[in-house]
Amino acid sequence: MGVDLFRAWSAATGLLLVLFLMLHLGGVVMAPFAPASFEIYAAALHQSAWLPFAEFAFLAAAFIHLALSLAKLIVNRRTGNRAALVSRRGDRLAVLAARSQAIGGLILLGFLVVHLLQLRWPRPAAGEELIALRALLAQPANVALYLLAAVAVSLHVFHGGEAAHRSLGLLDPVNGFRIRRVFRMLALLLGGGFSVVALLVSASALQMGQ
Repeated sequence: MGVDLFRAWSAATGLLLVLFLMLHLGGVVMAPFAPASFEIYAAALHQSAWLPFAEFAFLAAAFIHLALSLAKLIVNRRTGNRAALVSRRGDRLAVLAARSQAIGGLILLGFLVVHLLQLRWPRPAAGEELIALRALLAQPANVALYLLAAVAVSLHVFHGGEAAHRSLGLLDPVNGFRIRRVFRMLALLLGGGFSVVALLVSASALQMGQ
């Protein structure tokens, strides 16, 4: 596999994962604000015939992206290429986001495994999705894990959006600023959105337990 194709696959799978995160947040954001609608949504989703195929595609994209990202990291370290770890614009947050990609990816992989074991294998019965989520987020350790994953998602998207478009040959001086701005706003939306959902569901679980 050539370097350009290698990076293109990594970029494409990364963008697919961002799309999944947007759709996922659109669903789970109902949990603290519209519990009844969330249960209806969850029950309908889990009864869909296409869901197993979508889940398989997501998992495949996640593991392919991780494998390609780790391989790229190894190649960069062996060749002494540190270009991805600096910012020519002097943007410290961009540098932090770039440097956190490897550890952030491992955090997200670990979170994905835990998340699936908690809420997918086995999956809660219809009408009990929110009960199961509240039970999990009533535990401070789980809240901390979810918030850590939200921060990792935010930093990953902050850096990855621009990097993916560059790898796909879609970034140029004309659209570069717009792409950076869109994905940085998206990074804030995803990280902040998942954090707010986790905190509000946790708060409601603690209130119900009192």
